[in-house]
Amino acid sequence: MPDLSQKFKVELSAEVRAELQAECRRQSVSAARVRRARVLLMSDENHAEGRRRDWEIAEVVQLSERQVVRIRQQFVKEGIQSTLQRHTRSDAGTRKVLDGKAEAQLVTLCCSTPPAGRDSWTLQLLCTELARLEIVESVCPETVRQCLKKTSFSLGAQSGSAFQKLIGHDSWPAWKKSSMSTNNRTTRSTR
Repeated sequence: MPDLSQKFKVELSAEVRAELQAECRRQSVSAARVRRARVLLMSDENHAEGRRRDWEIAEVVQLSERQVVRIRQQFVKEGIQSTLQRHTRSDAGTRKVLDGKAEAQLVTLCCSTPPAGRDSWTLQLLCTELARLEIVESVCPETVRQCLKKTSFSLGAQSGSAFQKLIGHDSWPAWKKSSMSTNNRTTRSTR
């Protein structure tokens, strides 16, 4: 791994240092935000005790060395606020392909009889059928698999329903064997 400590030096002014120290003392701040502030404080070149090494910082704040390097890089490139705040994911506003109504129709479709010439539904067959019935525009097999996993439906099950069959004690051979009573005493009386 190349030494990036020389390339991205953190030099904090007195105001920024005071702001980061206040951030570390606040009670209502996330642990990740405090950890990032501590990394920046320990990485400061202008600190009276001097800048700590990356491995020392990583050990104190319980991060990897690479994460410490990334926090310093982000501070130098983007500034303090961007470094302390957690970024939102790029796909955070994306709509789900299978909403509740579509999931219910998928489970109903799985419980129905498969197409002619097939013993059971496959994920690909379910995807094409959902698109043909115009329940969704398009869906990938992985989305269908995750939806069926969430409902604990098994394509290979014999039951034909989306819910698992409850197994009673009568169906277990071991239960029948252990529940039989015997006439022989296994313990002796001490009287």
